Amino acid sequence: MRRSPDGLLPGARYIASPNCDARPRGAAVRLLVLHSISLPPGQYGGDAVERLFTNRLEARAHPYFREIAHLRVSAHFFVRRDGALQQFVPLHRRAWHAGASRWRGLERCNDYSVGVELEGVEGRAFADAQYRRLARLARALAARLPLTACAAHSDLAPGRKRDPGRRFDWRRFQAALARR
Repeated sequence: MRRSPDGLLPGARYIASPNCDARPRGAAVRLLVLHSISLPPGQYGGDAVERLFTNRLEARAHPYFREIAHLRVSAHFFVRRDGALQQFVPLHRRAWHAGASRWRGLERCNDYSVGVELEGVEGRAFADAQYRRLARLARALAARLPLTACAAHSDLAPGRKRDPGRRFDWRRFQAALARR
């Protein structure tokens, strides 16, 4: 796996999440997993996702937070509506984003994937800036990692997860990937 010594991607704002650990020895990072999140659901621009991924989400701050403040989760990257990029976990570490998961016969997808959260919810369209940033991010990751596939969280945990949802435009993402 080609990477910077610290596993950080230039151009991303790094905020260290404690919710990660070592990948299994010899695990090749070959899968890009797309998620969506906004906290509270449907609200954009705040710091609640950052707080969730760093175990600082206050359960009292919003009724929904009472349900999730105890979770210990993370993703490698978070793409905001305006295209701003945050990194929470170095690439060589395992982020806790996919949970109980299976892809093409292999379980424990966190072992061999990079997780990208898009700021959004399943039933709403994603922003133009997010598609542009996601394409740049995917190309940068493909230059550093032996990526062979990209999947939705819903593909890895059908019935349990629905993100990024039906409003994520896979054709648009593929077209953006093809542009340089």
